[in-house]
Amino acid sequence: MTSRVISRTIVRLGVRSIFGQWRGVLLFVLPLVLIALAVLVRALVGQDETASEHTLDRLGLAVIVPLVALLATSGLLAPEIDDGSISYLLAKPISRYTIIGSKLVVAIGCSLAFGAVPMLVAGLVVRTGDPSLALGFAVGAAVGGAAYCALFALLSVLTRHAVVIGLVYLLIWEGLLGGLLDGVRWLSITRWSGEIVDELAGLSLVGGLSVVYAVVAAVVVVVGGTWLSGRRLRAFNLTGDE
Repeated sequence: MTSRVISRTIVRLGVRSIFGQWRGVLLFVLPLVLIALAVLVRALVGQDETASEHTLDRLGLAVIVPLVALLATSGLLAPEIDDGSISYLLAKPISRYTIIGSKLVVAIGCSLAFGAVPMLVAGLVVRTGDPSLALGFAVGAAVGGAAYCALFALLSVLTRHAVVIGLVYLLIWEGLLGGLLDGVRWLSITRWSGEIVDELAGLSLVGGLSVVYAVVAAVVVVVGGTWLSGRRLRAFNLTGDE
């Protein structure tokens, strides 16, 4: 097997796969919704601190970024596993970790382009006079998006219902329980992202966490999710059965 970490061919096919499906359309729609709402907030209340922070945090960081990661990641792995075409790729002399790594490069790239960059733009729209706010949310979105991509990649190789389980996870764990139980912040990607924003923009969205913990936890999820996904592919049944 080849020892390359990234395969340009798989990356190219991955990009074509995402933007050849309905998910590609949603990847463009979601950031446009965020930016449009940012423009609306700016027009209605000006550079109001509370409104701008709520828009970027509760819509951008908690909804748009994870949804972009879910759409991008599931669009790369889930369809191939569902229709069995992953078997052709697994039959090639390519390391399973190269396959996962190449897929994640595409997914994380989409997360940056359709999650972090729109967050930067939206931040500059709602608070033109405070670029540190936009930068903080952009960096938080980049880190959180990468962690979500690794997590959803693992879900994609574990089950054929990755999109449904991912949506339930976002709704129940990150959304409902994350807003009700303080302890969830230690195991919440959205809260880790928020802590990074707090550190860079001087806000207090989360509290009770350290930025070191947030960064280390995100790195652990990215590395651990990538490794576990590759390990799962190594044992994957070439018939496509779960």
